[in-house]
Amino acid sequence: MSHTGVLQRGYVDGASIAHRLSPASKIVAVTAFVFIVVLTPREWIGAFVAYAVVLIGFLVAAGVRPARMTRSLVFEIPFVAFALLLPFVGPDPAGFAGLSIAGMWAAWNILIKASLGVLVATLLAATTLPVDMVAGLQSLRLPTPIVAIFTFFIRYVDVVSDQYHRMRIAQEARGFRATSPRSWPTLASMLGALFVRSFERGERVHLALVSRGYDGRLPTPQVGMQRSWPIAAMLPVGAALILLAGWVATW
Repeated sequence: MSHTGVLQRGYVDGASIAHRLSPASKIVAVTAFVFIVVLTPREWIGAFVAYAVVLIGFLVAAGVRPARMTRSLVFEIPFVAFALLLPFVGPDPAGFAGLSIAGMWAAWNILIKASLGVLVATLLAATTLPVDMVAGLQSLRLPTPIVAIFTFFIRYVDVVSDQYHRMRIAQEARGFRATSPRSWPTLASMLGALFVRSFERGERVHLALVSRGYDGRLPTPQVGMQRSWPIAAMLPVGAALILLAGWVATW
């Protein structure tokens, strides 16, 4: 089983420029884009439309299909559920059907910024392998413990997932079905056993690494084309120009 199978499902195999950029440049570009989107006033609808057009253009250039973009938006369902309540509970209901104008603006603010954030994260996941993200984080000089935790997570998440599925199959083979709250203690016991097994496996892996000279850093390959930073900067710079144009238009 591939050690990145679960996390690699979002990756789109391709040879676009976005795929060949260094992971560090893509991580910084995506983070900067998110900050610019967050800083944009919610009333600037035109700016958000421009952000979406630019971002979708990058996604299409990277070979991400529209169906993949749509599926990625499923992750923002909790935000959607929360945002849909705001027009009904906001102050001063005076809009259509007695809905709160302030609540509708707040709902729009959450939905559009969450959607753009999910789409730009999809762009990063579709063009960067998980192991390459680790290399990018390490080259950005993030704290070694954080990089190590992320490294072990992407390497062993499939192992834990496989263990969980085997335990579920064993339970179902014995006639267990989680159909009512009475089954919750059994599920809790299974999750507890999974935690203990994962903890013990982690200890064994750590001892094996230490015996081989592990000092807190794992070797990571250097990937990505040269001059990645100017190309990756096109996304946040384009967003910054849109934001600047909005500020100029309001003067």
